[in-house]
Amino acid sequence: MTVMPDPPFSRMLELMQLAEQNGFEYGWTYDSHILWQESYALLPLVADKTEKIKLGHCVTNPGIRDPTITASWYATMQDLSGGRMVMGIGRGDSSRRVVGLKPVRVAEFERRLRMMKDLMNGRTVQWNEKELTLEWAKGQPEIEMHVAGYGPKALAVAGRVGDGVIIQLADPQIIQWIMETARTAAKEEGRDPDTLKCIVCAPSVISDDLAHARDQVRWFPAMVSNHVMDLVERYGFDSEIPAALTDYVKARKFYDYKDHSRVGAKHGEFVTDEICDRFCVLGSPDQAVEKLQELESIGVDQFDLYLMTEGQHRELEVYGKEIIPRFAGVAA
Repeated sequence: MTVMPDPPFSRMLELMQLAEQNGFEYGWTYDSHILWQESYALLPLVADKTEKIKLGHCVTNPGIRDPTITASWYATMQDLSGGRMVMGIGRGDSSRRVVGLKPVRVAEFERRLRMMKDLMNGRTVQWNEKELTLEWAKGQPEIEMHVAGYGPKALAVAGRVGDGVIIQLADPQIIQWIMETARTAAKEEGRDPDTLKCIVCAPSVISDDLAHARDQVRWFPAMVSNHVMDLVERYGFDSEIPAALTDYVKARKFYDYKDHSRVGAKHGEFVTDEICDRFCVLGSPDQAVEKLQELESIGVDQFDLYLMTEGQHRELEVYGKEIIPRFAGVAA
């Protein structure tokens, strides 16, 4: 599950602990230091008050902080947490755009990721014409790096460098295209494409009132549309990217980052019921299980519940009692 680093911190900690109690294996948070509190300061406190749940960002980026600092922070946290850290990383959306920066360019993104993956895992790197090693990090359990992306170039980086791909939507057709693109790049790099993990992230509302559930999640496809607009600007609407991913943004009018990931955001009003259903996991427990089983059948390894809806405690408890026990091979 992913919870925003919104104040008060006590809420974030309580939800992380409740997730752990209900069988969730991963506790993720956002990284956008202007919109919310500094999550790099909060995760050590979560690690101190939890025992088993794995922790990390979904996602951080290599461009808002010096990448050697990010790598050292993760290595330090791997020690403090008892080996429970996992990194999710992308090119930078809200974290960078809000302060007037664009997402990190793809070639630089890959260069930084290669360095960070080795450095945080105790391996020697060449950086700024210096040889760097975190000597104190040698021998620690490997920290996995999962890479977020939608377009062919970013997905190729995920395939060449990452341990997995982070996909912010739950549409099976789009997921299959994304994983095929990343795994092709992994194979071309000489890596085993079958070891590349598939992590799907999306909000879920368990309710028989579908109209209410859809209104709770319209912000999510709107958030995804920020990345899709970048793709359309580069590739147009007629490209190798599936129309199932790009067509819906034709109706988009604007996006306001002050309501980023907020229920009721005005910029989500263009999102149709069909897109809500495709991108999210909605309905009764049985309907949610059916959707998650479909995702499992196409190779999804982890479903990351985006907990930015109302009734967060209830969602965690319903998943813990009625949904997670029905799955053996998929992490939550």
